[in-house]
Amino acid sequence: MKPKTFKEFLETLQADTPPSFWTEALRAMWYDLKGDWNASHNIAQDLHTMEGSWIHGYLHRQEGDKFNAGYWYRQAGRDYPKVSLKEEQKIMVTYFLEQ
Repeated sequence: MKPKTFKEFLETLQADTPPSFWTEALRAMWYDLKGDWNASHNIAQDLHTMEGSWIHGYLHRQEGDKFNAGYWYRQAGRDYPKVSLKEEQKIMVTYFLEQ
């Protein structure tokens, strides 16, 4: 079953892997919150949707590559965020949970 809230999502981080029935976007964010940037990036890179571009932008912002991040945010149809990475992370997870 998919978590309904960000808090419930955080509780799933005790597992070794995210559930296979989750969306790729949600799985990418799960890996990000687990600290596995590469696994998250691999999913985002293969996710050719606005959500994948958003995650891709967020991940490159996280690594400090503002130029590359800006490209991916534009691909996602989003402005470069003014919120902290932690706040954007919560916004993203909440958005993907609602999809």
